Amino acid sequence: MQLHDLAPAKGATKNRKRLGRGNSSGQGTTAGRGYKGQLSRSGGGKGSGFEGGQMPLAMRLPKLPGFTNRNRVEYAPVNVGRLEGLFEAGDTVNNAALVAKGVIKHENTLVKVLGDGELTKALTVDVAKVSAGAKSKIEAAGGKVA
Repeated sequence: MQLHDLAPAKGATKNRKRLGRGNSSGQGTTAGRGYKGQLSRSGGGKGSGFEGGQMPLAMRLPKLPGFTNRNRVEYAPVNVGRLEGLFEAGDTVNNAALVAKGVIKHENTLVKVLGDGELTKALTVDVAKVSAGAKSKIEAAGGKVA
């Protein structure tokens, strides 16, 4: 058997109905639409979602409040209490060090250090953002924010 030998089974296909091709075709004049009325017209009929004049479901449902800011920048939060347990005094806290310790997955992740917890070690913190409370705790422990 070759590709050109393939054909649909007998009776499996039929020709489409060709409308409006003269009265002798059996579908001339009104082309199967009947006489007059909304459904006989070009573009006639109710739109999808029309509910017979009743307020459509899409208009009855409440609208969602607010909006989503497309320019929002997400930061991975890390508290100073966590840095206390992970780093030794004098260490530099940056993205590479945080990836090595398993705090974040990727070096290009934006990190913000927050002020929850206590810090007793002098650390040099070099990340995208540091909160005011975290900065005061880092500097009080003898560290610095780069």
